[in-house]
Amino acid sequence: MALAGLHAAHAAEPIKAGFVYIGPTGDHGWTYSHDEGRKLLEAQSNGSVKTTFVENVPETADAERVFRDLAQKGNKVVFGTSFGYMNQMAKVAKAFPNTIFMHATGYKTAPNLGVYDVRTYEGAYMLGVVAGKMSKGNKLGVVASIPIPEVIRNINAFTLGARSVNPAITTRAIWVNSWFDPGKEREAALALIAQGCDVLMQNTDSPAVVQAAQEKGVLAFGWDSDMTKFGGKAHLAASVLNWGVIYKKTVDEVAAGTWKSGDIWWGVKEGAVNIDNFGPAVPAPVKKLAEERRDAIKAGKLHPFTGPLKEQSGKEFLAAGKIFGDGDLKKMNFYVEGVEGSIPK
Repeated sequence: MALAGLHAAHAAEPIKAGFVYIGPTGDHGWTYSHDEGRKLLEAQSNGSVKTTFVENVPETADAERVFRDLAQKGNKVVFGTSFGYMNQMAKVAKAFPNTIFMHATGYKTAPNLGVYDVRTYEGAYMLGVVAGKMSKGNKLGVVASIPIPEVIRNINAFTLGARSVNPAITTRAIWVNSWFDPGKEREAALALIAQGCDVLMQNTDSPAVVQAAQEKGVLAFGWDSDMTKFGGKAHLAASVLNWGVIYKKTVDEVAAGTWKSGDIWWGVKEGAVNIDNFGPAVPAPVKKLAEERRDAIKAGKLHPFTGPLKEQSGKEFLAAGKIFGDGDLKKMNFYVEGVEGSIPK
């Protein structure tokens, strides 16, 4: 195998790994969490891995240029950290068969192209449990990014977690059609608050939602990382991602010549997602309940999407005791019961 041969020939040289980010490393959300994973990879490598990154790369032809450049510069593995990079990465992977490409949240694979993701819906479910206990008006809001299955799944999981402790809960989402746009995120948060939502979650990358919640005296969550410093009174808890465990596994396999294309989807069980950074507003019994749900997920005793479950219309889509499998979760394109409004076309 060509990669194994490269490894043998350059055993003393550090493995070079390149990272491509959709937003800035200072977004305190998605890109920030990926960069923390990159730093952890490098810190744990004892000099055997050398990383580089390019931030603020749009999901356009520009991404193709960046992937090509990183491959030409000798990076043995290139990580693309946004769904919209998929076609560009698949194209470049064909041109560089001796470089490993890893695409976050995608579904296209090739002999040298794999996909990876974190089960963010597990974090959303755990936040929902807290939200269901903390909401006084039974109305939750989500500032949503782009209507793809990943985000729809998170809204649904958040609602299911909340309704598991408070069946009166309803959720509404406002879509901003961007992963990182602090202005739009703030506007959406304020609109949700004006509609009576007293606990907010987000599937966007900036701390603008937490800041707006603090300003208006409602509650919110950190998403992808701890956002306490942006609104300590509002911040209930955070769904924290640890991409480092996936990055280390991948680079270790590339270094050993054992990497194979596939689909990594890790969650609480593998240490890739956790509920953490609880704020002072969260009563001890609520924190304990959320951590018990986390531990049950970790032990395989709880799956957020376990039947009986109904669609928004009230029609049952999953029978009692059944689990909505990974294949179905990855294609999710409908709201569950309790979510109000419609998904943008």
